[in-house]
Amino acid sequence: MTTLAVDTARTFELGDRNEYPVIASDIIYEGAAVGVVKSSGHAQPLTSSDIFVGFAEKQADNSSGAAAAINVRVVKKGSVLLPVTGAVITDINLPVYASDDNAFSFIKTSGVFIGFSRRYVASGYMIVEFDVGNFVDPHDGLLAQSTAIDLTLDNQDTGKVIYVTADAKTITLPAVEGMHFRVVNGGAFGTIAVTISPNSSDGIKGPNLTNTDNKDIINTKTTACRGDYVDIEYADATGWCVTKMVGTWAKE
Repeated sequence: MTTLAVDTARTFELGDRNEYPVIASDIIYEGAAVGVVKSSGHAQPLTSSDIFVGFAEKQADNSSGAAAAINVRVVKKGSVLLPVTGAVITDINLPVYASDDNAFSFIKTSGVFIGFSRRYVASGYMIVEFDVGNFVDPHDGLLAQSTAIDLTLDNQDTGKVIYVTADAKTITLPAVEGMHFRVVNGGAFGTIAVTISPNSSDGIKGPNLTNTDNKDIINTKTTACRGDYVDIEYADATGWCVTKMVGTWAKE
């Protein structure tokens, strides 16, 4: 390793802006969520498989150019007014995801983590705070799935976060074995009850939950918030264990 022997001027960048070379033959419009293509490092209007890098400060028209002919300047940190599907006044401090450069949702199946809802503005609109490289998706590392019907889990569902998006639906656990799941209430405040049901010969134990066979746990509808969830893992031969609980969950 070579150490400096003389003063060396460095180029520093300050503030909340950044620039990325734009993909060939495309336009990134002002206000678009910008993604970087993982395989090439070029910026484009965000897709669900990209790395989110911020919002375009102004239009970058590379419709007639080769890859990297121009750069797009992005805002990488701040708060922004966004349309968020289904947003209501109680949806505060929830993770927000994007499926493209102008489609945002509270459901991870939508794609790329953007930031957190900080303030309700109007039906379907939130102020979303973002900080590229610093904010972390609370469901990072979990494959997402959503359901609006009753769902019975199996060993291919281990490591998933399951969003329940309709009222009075039951998530049925398989016979106990070495697996883990996260179940999330995907509905607005007070609109969805989520039931988690074990195999008839298994129990679910956890904080203030007695380990009784064939007893469900329920996210109480009257106090249920969007984003309430439980993490459920293998405990032993007698059943499952709740290792993390957000919101009000009670035994049947």
